[in-house]
Amino acid sequence: MRTPVSTYRLQIRPSFTLQDAAATVPYLKSLGVDWIYLSPILTAEKGSDHGYDVTDPSTVDPDRGGPEGLEAVSRAAQDAGMGVLVDIVPNHVGVASPYQNPWWWSLLKEGKQSHYADAFDVDWDFADGRVRLPVLGSDDDLDKLEIREGELRYYDHRFPLADGSYSEGDDPREVHARQNYELVGWRRADNELNYRRFFAVNTLAGVRVEIPRVFDEAHEEVVRWFREGLADGLRIDHPDGLADPEGYLRRLREATGGSYLLIEKILEPGEALPGSFECEGTTGYDALADVDRLFVDAEAQTALDQLDGRLRGGEPADYEEMIRGTKRRITDGILHSEILRLGRLVPAEAGLEAEPAADAISEIIAAFPVYRTYLPFGEEVLKEACSLAARNRPDLAQAVALLQPLLLDSRSALAQRFQQTSGMVMAKGVEDTAFFRYTRLGTLTEVGADPTEFAVDPAEFHRRMARREAELPLSMTTLSTHDTKRSEDTRARISVISEFVAEWDKVLARLQELAPLPDGPLASLLWQAIAGAWPASRERLQQYATKAAREAGNSTDWLDPNEAFEQKLAAAVDAAFDNPDVRAELESFVALLEPYGASNALSAKLVQLTMPGVPDVYQGTEFWDRSLTDPDNRRPVDFAARQRTLAALDAGERPASYQDDAAKLLVASRALRLRRDRPELFTGYTALAAAGPAAAHLLAFSRGTGADSSAGAVTLATRLPRRLEQSGGWRDTSVTLPAAMTDELTGASFEPGQVSVADVLATYPVALLVPASTATSTGTENNG
Repeated sequence: MRTPVSTYRLQIRPSFTLQDAAATVPYLKSLGVDWIYLSPILTAEKGSDHGYDVTDPSTVDPDRGGPEGLEAVSRAAQDAGMGVLVDIVPNHVGVASPYQNPWWWSLLKEGKQSHYADAFDVDWDFADGRVRLPVLGSDDDLDKLEIREGELRYYDHRFPLADGSYSEGDDPREVHARQNYELVGWRRADNELNYRRFFAVNTLAGVRVEIPRVFDEAHEEVVRWFREGLADGLRIDHPDGLADPEGYLRRLREATGGSYLLIEKILEPGEALPGSFECEGTTGYDALADVDRLFVDAEAQTALDQLDGRLRGGEPADYEEMIRGTKRRITDGILHSEILRLGRLVPAEAGLEAEPAADAISEIIAAFPVYRTYLPFGEEVLKEACSLAARNRPDLAQAVALLQPLLLDSRSALAQRFQQTSGMVMAKGVEDTAFFRYTRLGTLTEVGADPTEFAVDPAEFHRRMARREAELPLSMTTLSTHDTKRSEDTRARISVISEFVAEWDKVLARLQELAPLPDGPLASLLWQAIAGAWPASRERLQQYATKAAREAGNSTDWLDPNEAFEQKLAAAVDAAFDNPDVRAELESFVALLEPYGASNALSAKLVQLTMPGVPDVYQGTEFWDRSLTDPDNRRPVDFAARQRTLAALDAGERPASYQDDAAKLLVASRALRLRRDRPELFTGYTALAAAGPAAAHLLAFSRGTGADSSAGAVTLATRLPRRLEQSGGWRDTSVTLPAAMTDELTGASFEPGQVSVADVLATYPVALLVPASTATSTGTENNG
């Protein structure tokens, strides 16, 4: 199996095609990247900017460059000695425009007789043999249907007509009643839908790739890429939605000739992948959480909790109670159709009516500490969730007891579908709701993280990295993705708030006076985000504020927006631009945070690029990137500017300040090149000891083996830089180097043994050291 040393994620879309990606290969090669990592490239909904709504899995999207574009980027990568990793979406397809999706069009036209009837996860009995589509403004809109060009039309929506179901002059409403689908008001989706979706997105329909024929048809084009040498590995989107993730990965591994596979799997703290999974690891959210917490000051927890309590008018948020409530909000709301379907699968002999069964199932899911089980893997998790559900709701204890053995039976449709559903609820209830409500420090509420884990000290980090090196050496690590709620540099700046709690308390109070928002926790989230991303355009911040408020769902929401509240929210954002006092307060605080935020960001980047695992760089983040949640994190990248700056670095120029774009590019390029060109320097993981008054502010490790750590690259990174400065700096703090070493960033050399940390970090808050006998030039690219 060919495996990557590092990857670089590119968002392929109509405005940045596969041909454009091919043109970036020389720059990415020079940057030090080993594999190109492409977002989904199969044909998607017209105009889709992300590609996760595939409408035709048999073709590479013409709007993204088509098959010739894939050939171009693959050829460019191969010529440069690089590999290609592609993101695929097996769980669902896009059905927003049925005429664009041949599978869905056939299903709607032919119903249960369609070749694709078993490809979709439809509960035919629930809607009298029809697929229920929630597209109407209300059920009264059936009178607005028309027959045009042999199709049923509802405004711009187009639907097929079953053969023999229409004669000239027939009433459109009566024709609709003869179809294999039923158009209903969109609000009925919460309770009356009868097809599996991706989360609560009605326009993404679940696909049953557990059926061999469906797998084969859905992957025919993907398999061609490997047969013809166009791709080297795959990233699997949302495997937790599949009926049989283990079987799917086994079949995919076989179909791709044993190729490198990663899964988009969020591991909760302490959770491990099943050993039976045929993959190399995850897409790295677990690593992101570990790195972020290195740069959060543990001593700030009490003060930030107290501030959170005041913002809530009493006690700080109880996270466990919060997520139980937000998950129930989802099971009783936007995903209630899925819960009711589970209730219908409870066998009659269990003696449970559908509604009480659904209530008990919801409570069990709300008690789940992880996204899902993979029975029999995870049986204990399910049992513990049942016990907790019964304690939380004694009135449901009997129902839970009846359900537990049914949910443990991995052969049953109920257990299989329960496992597919619990992850949906976790994602929507936690990531997309609670993470916008639990606001004491924005860094902590990132995808894949447990916000109750406030900080990680170096000793714990070293333990986790040693385990990662031993168990998941080929798993991806990341700091930013297309799904992160804040980019790495935004979070790095927000983390500094943990070192400025008193100042933050005053700033937030002043901002609330000047631009009041009647939702204290949301105001905290909003101003942290604005400070983290500043400077940013009004449009970007308004878009973020609206999304964050609606996701939180406390003062407004997506289904029924609170216009009065949203006007106040928009006014608060506008005040950052239009009110001189607000702007001055904000910019003064940002100026306070920025030097320390830049230190955190460089440190986090070097740690991520050199720690165990396969580091990914999200497009453009080799420069400073202070993005917020999507679509803000999918903005165009100026590759020409990065290429010019890299050429200047290679010509010997050095950043005037560690806060410059060039400083981050220097760190990224030197670390990526070293990993690619000198793999023998990254064969193990050994913590390095620091001594002295500021030892706690240094993270230091060697990537040599325990027996001979002198043969490995050494990473030194500053943590909690403001407290370090306040305490008098490094003073006589020292670190013990295992050999004579040279810094790849500055060219400075150091003798083995104890060296002054102040000397090593005199120029930048980080250092990347290599044994002096093997040091590479810092001025030009070394291709090995």
